[in-house]
Amino acid sequence: MTMNRRLLAVLLTPPAAAAAAEDGKAFFEAKVRPVLIKHCYECHSAESGKSKGGLLLDSREGLRKGGDTGPAVVPGDPGGSLLLAAVRHEQDLEMPPKKPRLAAAVISDLEAWIKAGAVDPREAGKAASGSPGAAGRNFWSHRKPVMPPSAEAGIDGMIREKLAEHGLEPAPEADPVILLRRLHFDLTGLPPTPEEAATFKIADLEARVDALLASREFGVRWGRHWLDVARYAESNGRESNLAFPHAWRYRDYVIDAVNADMPYDRFITEQVAGDLLPAKDEAERARLLTATGFLAIGAKGLNEQNKAQFAADVADEQLDAVTRAVLASSIACARCHDHKTDPFTMEDYYGLAGIFKSTQTFYGNWIDSENNNHGHLIRLPQLPGQVIVGKTLPEERVRQLKADLAKLNADEKAQQEYIARARAEGRDLGGEAHKLLTNALRILWSRGGVEGALEAVDDKGRPLPLCMGVKDAEVMDSPLYERGEISHPRDAVPRGFPKVWDSGVQVPKDQSGRLELARWLTGRDNPLAARVMVNRIWHHLFGTGLVRTVDDFGATGEAPSHPELLDYLALRFMEGGWSVKKMIREIVMSETYRRAGLRDPGRASKVDPDNRLLSHASRRRLDAEAIRDAMLSVSGLLDLSRRPGSLVAELDGQSVSLIGFNAKLPPDLDGSRHRSVYLPVIRDHLPDVLEQFDVANPSLVTGDRDVTNVPLQALYVMNGPFVQEQARALARRVQKAQDPVQEAFQLCFNRSPDEQERRMVRRFLEDAGDQEKGLAAFCQALLASAEFRLVD
Repeated sequence: MTMNRRLLAVLLTPPAAAAAAEDGKAFFEAKVRPVLIKHCYECHSAESGKSKGGLLLDSREGLRKGGDTGPAVVPGDPGGSLLLAAVRHEQDLEMPPKKPRLAAAVISDLEAWIKAGAVDPREAGKAASGSPGAAGRNFWSHRKPVMPPSAEAGIDGMIREKLAEHGLEPAPEADPVILLRRLHFDLTGLPPTPEEAATFKIADLEARVDALLASREFGVRWGRHWLDVARYAESNGRESNLAFPHAWRYRDYVIDAVNADMPYDRFITEQVAGDLLPAKDEAERARLLTATGFLAIGAKGLNEQNKAQFAADVADEQLDAVTRAVLASSIACARCHDHKTDPFTMEDYYGLAGIFKSTQTFYGNWIDSENNNHGHLIRLPQLPGQVIVGKTLPEERVRQLKADLAKLNADEKAQQEYIARARAEGRDLGGEAHKLLTNALRILWSRGGVEGALEAVDDKGRPLPLCMGVKDAEVMDSPLYERGEISHPRDAVPRGFPKVWDSGVQVPKDQSGRLELARWLTGRDNPLAARVMVNRIWHHLFGTGLVRTVDDFGATGEAPSHPELLDYLALRFMEGGWSVKKMIREIVMSETYRRAGLRDPGRASKVDPDNRLLSHASRRRLDAEAIRDAMLSVSGLLDLSRRPGSLVAELDGQSVSLIGFNAKLPPDLDGSRHRSVYLPVIRDHLPDVLEQFDVANPSLVTGDRDVTNVPLQALYVMNGPFVQEQARALARRVQKAQDPVQEAFQLCFNRSPDEQERRMVRRFLEDAGDQEKGLAAFCQALLASAEFRLVD
């Protein structure tokens, strides 16, 4: 046991942690700021001129300072936060005063925000980046990219120029195996094999890059990056966590599109308006409809009873997802007021909102006790070899369901006629109210389940090919709602785009305008789309974007470290046909990408401690999927085939709130040897390995995951059943080799053990007694090591 602890102490040295605050800021903007504006600013803001009880809630400082009774919010302490007590109507506090208590979901969001540290980007009196006029267009991210004079020098010339300005020298090129390992993880999310590492030479770099870009595993890796941005999930989350059993089609669409190197402008257009594009055949029509799942997979307030409010909230979520994903801009913050820091007005917001309110969203949840809003699904064309999930129903069962539906409709009609007669006769139905309400709910909830079952099959009970997505609905302009409240509508705002950019694009009167929106988003005159995407690519290859706040190109975000390089890449991206693969190839072939890590801290660590100038390669921790997939790869158990459908599509019923009690499912929601992108993404119930290693929050647009180093991660790799299974499989694999220790190190690290490591392992195995268990414990130590989770 002593040797066991010593071995683990060496191999479990933790990586440096770097926690990001982007998720917290996005949550504040989406869930907290609108509530404060709508319910609190009228009595507690500088703009209103009121500070009842000495309390101002329109800035971070005011919120934390509090009023006469103490701090309104104590980060990390919901119990000590008077704001939470007030909205709960506790401690003789009541906010908003003389009004009903806020919805449970709103209070839950406030509690979650406080518990997570109450991230609040607001600053008192902070000026906006400009008005929608000339000042706004002069903000750096709102100006069109311009090819810099130093463009001929390329990536490396512009990086070297910045280094020279700060008196720094670039690091030498990385050792071939280190570079190969970096390339494989960056492009495919998998480690190179020992054979690949043994034969690789720098002269082979170009051919190896091309091979990795052409591999199917590239789409799996880079498709997962986009799914983070697309807030991909297979359930609704929130207070009504219902399954999205057909969301997997969108996942597969993304992987296929990335592998095909679909031009990025086309990729965005298909997801925003695929239903409005022409299709050459039924297969393309199915693909285009599936692409619009991007707009349908967001979390929704399914228990909202006000249909107008539900429609407004769905449009808001879609608007926010599109503008954050493509433009890295928080235009949705202008729902209740003109944007406080960026040049977007309420008119801009409601011009876009009208586009999404003219859109019908198909998400597939039927009405029941958790859901007041039936979502329906889109029926796809029937295609040869098509994967269709769902269970076959006997024809007799289909006939019975149709009869049940007719009976329920008849029951409803009969009750409505009974109530109408009673009113006409002047009879008081007060004594029957409970009975009538109970019967109405029985009809409503029973009919929802019947309709949901019938929509999933044809007349013979065969499951239908279905997808989530959107189509045009009744075309309308949205009113501008005062403080974002649908009970306070003002004049309708014509559908259109933010005025800060003179788009010149007109929205047709007979369509929603989504197709025009997609073309405006990715037009050459839009200054953001190309910049944002190349910055996302750079972030995934270097660990940090040229703009560190990859989801915020506004005034609250950071300016680029190399603005000329960002413009150069954006223009190269567009000139190269919006090809993601071409852009990645150009970057990974650069001298900058191929540099070694920092060997001598010296001047570089003092002048540029965060390595923003890129004098060397930064060590990075692998993300959750790469850690899991690498374990499967080295153990020899990895199944590279695509998992048909999804675990979520195989669940009974639509509620996943109690999925943890489903004995049919593995406790860690894994139980698969396919790549991690095919694991179920159930909001609030993620697989253990994803949860522990900082997978993106599937309810938010996330271009930059947090990277944490917490005790639960060590406990998972030491005690998790999945890790133990991979360790035993790895032990069986290396046991066949002439030198098992050498083979294990080559598989896990692409290197040989040094003499000290050999001595430690030899003593550990001698002390273990049971050779088989000892070898498995040694292999688990390798899988649990910091070196396994890091890429240099």
